[in-house]
Amino acid sequence: MHTDPTDALLQRRRRLLYRATHRGTYENDLMIGGYAHKHIATMDEVSLDEFEAVMEHPDAELADWLTGRLPIPDDVDTPMLRSIRDQAAEVAQAKQGR
Repeated sequence: MHTDPTDALLQRRRRLLYRATHRGTYENDLMIGGYAHKHIATMDEVSLDEFEAVMEHPDAELADWLTGRLPIPDDVDTPMLRSIRDQAAEVAQAKQGR
């Protein structure tokens, strides 16, 4: 049976969206899930790989890095992780400005 590459990409996006919004901590569900909701539909395979790699980190570490409580260590600092952190900061700043 032949699988359409477009269908496989859509299925992967759905799985990653679910995973991003069901992290186990509400804070990460909002930050990572919010990023996924905004960007996942336009991510290509490479971006999905990068996004998935970010989600492999433990929730506690991600929460610290994404909120700015701790700097992102050099050995895990990627453009994808910084992009998620930047969006989380924008959302937090917008909520403070209400």
